[in-house]
Amino acid sequence: MHELSGIVDLDRYPLHKPESAAYLAAVTSARKGLRSVGCAVVKDLVRPEAVALLNGEIVERKHTTHFSTQLMNPYFHTKINDKFPTHHPVNTFLERSSGFVPGDSWESGCATDVMFRAPELARFLADCLEVPELHCYADPLAGLTANILDPGQLFTWHFDTNDFAVTVLVQEADEGGLFEYCPAIRSADDEGFDRIAGVLAGDRNGVHTLDLRPGDLQIFRGRYSLHQVSRVPTNSRPRHAAIFAYTQEAGVIGRVARTRQLFGRVMQEHVDAEQERVRSDALID
Repeated sequence: MHELSGIVDLDRYPLHKPESAAYLAAVTSARKGLRSVGCAVVKDLVRPEAVALLNGEIVERKHTTHFSTQLMNPYFHTKINDKFPTHHPVNTFLERSSGFVPGDSWESGCATDVMFRAPELARFLADCLEVPELHCYADPLAGLTANILDPGQLFTWHFDTNDFAVTVLVQEADEGGLFEYCPAIRSADDEGFDRIAGVLAGDRNGVHTLDLRPGDLQIFRGRYSLHQVSRVPTNSRPRHAAIFAYTQEAGVIGRVARTRQLFGRVMQEHVDAEQERVRSDALID
């Protein structure tokens, strides 16, 4: 059983001491980024020796990865919608080729699971996001995952269904594999189709590129910010990132269609939750 102190640099980021000056400074910095551009990076949160440990756990489970390649629009749809013009974002399909290590590949007590389920980390993230509390995403496949971009792959422009995402870069590509985003390009009341169309056509105006390094934790509001991970060259090592999913409400389960898209399967929990789901907004997705 791993201890959080062996994974997270608690000297620099005392997550166990929320009243400390260092904790408050980290929260203040993260809030500034989240308020201004919907993104915050906590540099070197994971100890260097633990980065190698986390990457080793991903490599050990990589054989369980569900890889898929498809043409999709930013809303994860793959079929033409006749209600919209031909060159509309809804009918603009770009390659997504990547893989996900599913949640049921991680056993309790492994380092990645310990970090994900640490109440100290959840409290810190809630403070950064300015919400009362966070719960580990109850989805059996999408709660704790790892995103894999093997050589030649990319995760094209898209929106998240969750309000925010938490990731830890574990292994960077030799080149490429860059996280890029357009903050607040849409809102709950405005789809922002014109601006999105420009980005999909190659307009770089307003596109931010993050300088992420292994061990950095990223908090990102991906529901309203268009984002992608650029292609990893064919001569590069893979890009590995651990993904920690949290929700403000307990017991949340993901959608059937998106789950099948990313993991190639669904479980009974997904089917049951789909029948009870209530939409939080009217966005396309």
